[in-house]
Amino acid sequence: MRKLYYTSNILLVVVLVLISSCKKNETNETKIKPKKTIEHIKPKSVSYHFEKTKEWLKVNEADSVKLRIAYAINRTDKSHFTKMDSVVIPADFTGDLVYYLPFPVHVKALEEVSKVIIFSYPTQTFAAYENGELVLTGPTNMGRKKDPTPTGLFFTNWKAEKTTSTFNDEWELKWNFNIENKLGVGFHQYELPGYPASHSCLRLQENDAKFLYKWADEWILKDKENVKVKGTPVIVFGNYSFDAPKPWFELVKNPKALDISEDEIETQAQPFIQTILENQKLREAEQTTTP
Repeated sequence: MRKLYYTSNILLVVVLVLISSCKKNETNETKIKPKKTIEHIKPKSVSYHFEKTKEWLKVNEADSVKLRIAYAINRTDKSHFTKMDSVVIPADFTGDLVYYLPFPVHVKALEEVSKVIIFSYPTQTFAAYENGELVLTGPTNMGRKKDPTPTGLFFTNWKAEKTTSTFNDEWELKWNFNIENKLGVGFHQYELPGYPASHSCLRLQENDAKFLYKWADEWILKDKENVKVKGTPVIVFGNYSFDAPKPWFELVKNPKALDISEDEIETQAQPFIQTILENQKLREAEQTTTP
């Protein structure tokens, strides 16, 4: 009987250890977040041509999918698109927007970066990445020749659903997110005439501005004068040829003319990666200590 008692106790201990081990494994598995991947539909072919805007709109003005792609390719919005004499149009609209704009859908060099927004001056486009995966891309109209948008690394600071421009208090800016407090530079919704026209800010279509407004992080202040944790990193790079034809006109001759490679993104981001990751750790630490 005593041997049976000891044997049953040993079996009980083994079972408890196994149950505890399984629970730990389940807990560890829940802590591991699955890698975010987004499936994008590729068009059957990619080529472009010029069309008379009015003639094209007669056939396609009710197709919201085609309009969104056409506006983005021509770096414009609805009101300015209709005023253009000719526009660049793809032969095939079967793909997702990402395949008509130049940023790559995945960048391995950004896999450790939780969030980053990248603006390309030469192509007048932006991209938002989460751990290297493209989550949003679209057109932008950046600073004009007289008031160029500064390039380099910035971080999102404060935001406001509606605010007024520092250049003209009659200009209403919607979904505004500041990235350079002293210069008053930020990204926001505003009209896109189809070329760099702003006073150094980064203009966006409203749906894009609203997405980034909600997606990006604000800074965390230590007090009224000091920043404890910076917001989401923003990289602005390149130069725009103001005296040359619009760069996207080149797509008619070469559909890959504006493509931005993973290597180029890595080259632009590499000088800032350490700073970005250091701030990212501060934010993560702040989030774990804040109730």
